Amino acid sequence: MRQTRFVRALMVPGIILAFLCGLTGTASAESKNDKVFSATVTDAQGIESEVKNVHFYWEEKVSETAFVPHELRHVPVKRGTATVNVKFDTIKQIDIKPASDKGLPTLLITLTNGKTGEFGLAIDGKFKGESDFGEVELPAGGLRKVVFK
Repeated sequence: MRQTRFVRALMVPGIILAFLCGLTGTASAESKNDKVFSATVTDAQGIESEVKNVHFYWEEKVSETAFVPHELRHVPVKRGTATVNVKFDTIKQIDIKPASDKGLPTLLITLTNGKTGEFGLAIDGKFKGESDFGEVELPAGGLRKVVFK
């Protein structure tokens, strides 16, 4: 009985220490991946919006009534048959050409290093973020330009 209390007395601080170490590791890993991006977005009508905490959003249909939301810090585009995930921190500007039919638009992406490429959007999604007036949702097909800051 005495030994059991001793073991329990040692286990509680050990569990607390392990929990705190786990939190610290998770917090540092999340801070690296959760960089906040801002952009000036111009829609098809020529209206500019300043958007903070920009992410690319799409919903994956799992069943007739269930969807899985995805908030990405990259833009999924098609290059031939490959899907390329162009990270926001490498993008300077995206010029968007509307699709001719109900297809997805074409993106002309200019990187921060000056390279450019033309790609088809891989997933029908939208850019979401915060404006001074509240949450903003901008369908990619309804945009002309996204300039990252």
